[in-house]
Amino acid sequence: MKEFQVKPQTQALTADQATPLRVFWLTTLSMVLILSQTLMAHARGAPETFADLAETISPAVVNITTTTTVAGRTGPQGIVPEGSPFEDFFREFQDRQGPNSDRPRRSSALGSGFVISEDGYIVTNNHVIEGADEIMIEFFEGQELPAQLIGTDPNTDIALLKVEAEAPLKFVSFGDSDLSRVGDWVMAMGNPLGQGFSVSAGIVSARNRALSGTYDDYIQTDAAINRGNSGGPLFNMDGEVIGVNTAILSPNGGSIGIGFSMASNVVTKVVDQLKEFGETRRGWLGVRIQDVTDDVAEALGLEKAAGALVSDVPEGPAKEGGMLAGDVILSFDGVDVIDTRQLVRVVANTQVGKTVRVVVNREGETETLKITLGRREEAEGAVPASMSGEDMEEGPASADIMGLTLQPLSDELRSELELEDSARGLAVMAVDETAEAFEKGLRPGDLITEASQSQVLTIEDLEARVEEAREAGRKSILLLVRRGGDPRFVALSLEASE
Repeated sequence: MKEFQVKPQTQALTADQATPLRVFWLTTLSMVLILSQTLMAHARGAPETFADLAETISPAVVNITTTTTVAGRTGPQGIVPEGSPFEDFFREFQDRQGPNSDRPRRSSALGSGFVISEDGYIVTNNHVIEGADEIMIEFFEGQELPAQLIGTDPNTDIALLKVEAEAPLKFVSFGDSDLSRVGDWVMAMGNPLGQGFSVSAGIVSARNRALSGTYDDYIQTDAAINRGNSGGPLFNMDGEVIGVNTAILSPNGGSIGIGFSMASNVVTKVVDQLKEFGETRRGWLGVRIQDVTDDVAEALGLEKAAGALVSDVPEGPAKEGGMLAGDVILSFDGVDVIDTRQLVRVVANTQVGKTVRVVVNREGETETLKITLGRREEAEGAVPASMSGEDMEEGPASADIMGLTLQPLSDELRSELELEDSARGLAVMAVDETAEAFEKGLRPGDLITEASQSQVLTIEDLEARVEEAREAGRKSILLLVRRGGDPRFVALSLEASE
């Protein structure tokens, strides 16, 4: 290792020489301090304390106690089969519980919530108050008030309550959850494990998490969230609610640092509709869709795997607007479509009755459709579009193509496969388990109705579509497959047909 020594200057500086040097060092020091402060501001280190924030927003956070009537036990029925040797044992056990054991009981549950307006509207989780006969709100100062249920949305697990107070209530406002970044500080408040008002802090661990719902958009956080925190708020450092604490991932029921809060930009739209209508009113396009995978994109000749592929168009707004199965939705109401999950959320958040522009790719060409949205809640029982087509022509009884043993439909085969009389296409009779088709989920009993977005009624139809795709330089062919009435597109390699 080299050693360096600072040697003193042997020659003294004159006053004229010292002044510019002093100015230089002062200027340099100022620039270093400014740069340091700028970097510190961007780093936004841990706050010295969360106390001021907690003190400000605590009065708007509430504990929720619900009471539910539970039917009494009438005997061991349902616990053990009738005639079981354990029947007498369970009857004796129940008798020891006393003469009142078969009477209805009152069961209580705890949760959290927060006030969003001075006139008493309160947000919580649907699962906190679901089935409750009575809902009691406890405020930070100790006051208790009964609450009225305004409306619920099980899809996002959000409920809106209302209390009548003599004086204006302290409340908190929603923030823009889209502005939150991974690594931002957040604070959770609620009533964990029934211990009363409690605060925990952490960071945003991830965004745009999906758990199991269609409209899921969760913020993941490592702030401690436990049972009883459900329905409580997740705050940013400006005291704005950016999420509603809803779920945790845990092997033991306690917090392990993986909690989920429904993003405020989802919650606010639900709350506005519950407040106005007492129910949700989501936009409905009226299509069945699937993601555009790399092989599907290649089969369709698309530049990239993006958008939503329309697999079926039942009676509804999209069909009235001219949309067809096989269209790829690229843009909806001015928003580029990334995948099916994003499209579902965008459509649901669009006003019912609004006429929107939908840009689709159809057989390599871009088209713009005008579609007036319906209401999803009124269309939950929509029936898939029926099959159409001419009766099949005579041809080979069956054929093996791309690892599939296929056979044109006949009346006998429709009956055997429990298909509607209107069903048309090629039935999958067997699938080679070593073939790509088996890997991609095709099974005996499936029905192939289209190839390369053209209807196939006979073996010759499919063979012609395969040859056309090969001549066009395609590496795969897109099949429309139906199972139990549900359609989906599957791209199979053309090499498997050689």
